[in-house]
Amino acid sequence: MDIADCYIKVRKHTEQICSHLQTEDYVVQPVVDVSPPKWHIGHTTWFFETFILKPYFMGYQEYNPDYNYVFNSYYETVGNRVIRTDRGNLSRPTVLEIYRYREYVDEAMNNFLRSELTDDIKELVILGLNHEEQHQELLFTDIKYILGHNPLFPAYSKNYISLKVVPAISDEFIKLNEGIYEVGFNGDGFCFDNELNRHKVYLNTFEISPNLVTNHEYLEFINSGGYHDFRHWHAEGWDWVKINKIEAPLYWHLIDDEWHHYTYHGLEMLNLKEPVCHISYFEAYAYASWKGLRLPTEFEWEAAATQFTWGKNWEWTESSYLPYPGFAKAPGAIGEYNGKFMVNQKVLRGASEVTSPGHSRITYRNFFQTHLRWQFTGIRLAK
Repeated sequence: MDIADCYIKVRKHTEQICSHLQTEDYVVQPVVDVSPPKWHIGHTTWFFETFILKPYFMGYQEYNPDYNYVFNSYYETVGNRVIRTDRGNLSRPTVLEIYRYREYVDEAMNNFLRSELTDDIKELVILGLNHEEQHQELLFTDIKYILGHNPLFPAYSKNYISLKVVPAISDEFIKLNEGIYEVGFNGDGFCFDNELNRHKVYLNTFEISPNLVTNHEYLEFINSGGYHDFRHWHAEGWDWVKINKIEAPLYWHLIDDEWHHYTYHGLEMLNLKEPVCHISYFEAYAYASWKGLRLPTEFEWEAAATQFTWGKNWEWTESSYLPYPGFAKAPGAIGEYNGKFMVNQKVLRGASEVTSPGHSRITYRNFFQTHLRWQFTGIRLAK
């Protein structure tokens, strides 16, 4: 598939994700971490206009100069922007107008991509497509938060199919011997700059579970009083539990003494066999501590990942999000993509059921702050 066809495919997938929404769903921003769907539609369009069309497509006319202020996310190099907390206040431009903006940019991009492109421009387009795929996952998670906090718990789509994970044949932990292992991206194809450079790490002998922790197993932690026993928690995590009155994972609801959870089909009975999902790093750490075990480091995870199934939930690791040896930021705004966030975050490994097709790989490094739960996050134990 050539780059023009890839562009069309990725852009259509974003619109397909939003096809189940009503107009009112596009505007809601319940919390600062969740962006309104219409902002994602506009921002991913702005990325191609700002970084490809304006500098490289001769004669391109900017759709609306105000959109740089509205749809810039965090690129200081590009100029001022609407602060993140105000994205939900943007009743204008309307959803219809943002889709017109998207059509305008898509038409220009389709013309541009049929021309002769340099390798540098091709790499920038591929970055833009991977950027949009990241926002496709965020769209799914933001939509779930928006609808999951509607008092009526409306379904996103009754036709949504959740990824099924077959448990390992044995629960026996996988053992890796001490030694030197290589981690980081290697080979052809796209990767983000935070996956570079490939380098060697020394690992002590360790064991890692072939399975994610299930709802049933996590419910044992809840029933044992895990949310009321400070011994299992970091001090910051314990403060988070008390201040926010946390009693269970996000989207869990105890109704008539039975646990339910919000899904894309609406409110359903909790499936105890499914991996526990939508938990913070604080909760993942506390559960592991309660079990007398721990979370794997991101290097342990990567070294062992070919020996277990992953991809249902992003998995918390015990690693802080830091640069690899030799990491270098690209010049200009593109250099703001990953490096500026390498502080006060934990690494997530794997992928999730809403990760876009072809977007996941063993070396992918996701990252979130320790208290966040709206992403599809789960637990794999190590010792």
